[in-house]
Amino acid sequence: MKSYPRRRFIRNTIAAGATAAGSGALAQQAGSIRGFDHVALPMQNTEAMLAFYRGLGCQVSETANACSVYIGDQMINFHRPARWQSDSFTLRAPAAKPPCGDLCFVWDGTPESLKRLLDRAGAKVEEGPVARQGGRKKAGSSVYIRDPDGNLLEFMIYS
Repeated sequence: MKSYPRRRFIRNTIAAGATAAGSGALAQQAGSIRGFDHVALPMQNTEAMLAFYRGLGCQVSETANACSVYIGDQMINFHRPARWQSDSFTLRAPAAKPPCGDLCFVWDGTPESLKRLLDRAGAKVEEGPVARQGGRKKAGSSVYIRDPDGNLLEFMIYS
């Protein structure tokens, strides 16, 4: 009978230690950046920009302050001119004015299908295809264009 309280004490001590170790492990575990939720850029030519990104096959959602362009699971928020030019809007880079974007998209298709898409969207190729080392730590080929506000857009095709 004397061993029962001792067993309970040992069991409770082990459980408490595991809980403490578990919470300590969680406290020691640092988070990490997994990727971008969205990128935000100021926009000057609203109608031309929206038509252009729709022409690239992107879904567009509009609010009074911004237009969201969806690329797969990623999003670009383009702030409307009235928003980014407002002195009260401080949650942006102070010097950000169009064009200030340099974005790279992964193209999941052939160089020929990319060319057809860019031709349909009326985009002029500035450079490419050219060999590049991509952000995914692999080699690929890039094509560069500009959107109506002058932001540089790169389309990376991984081989």
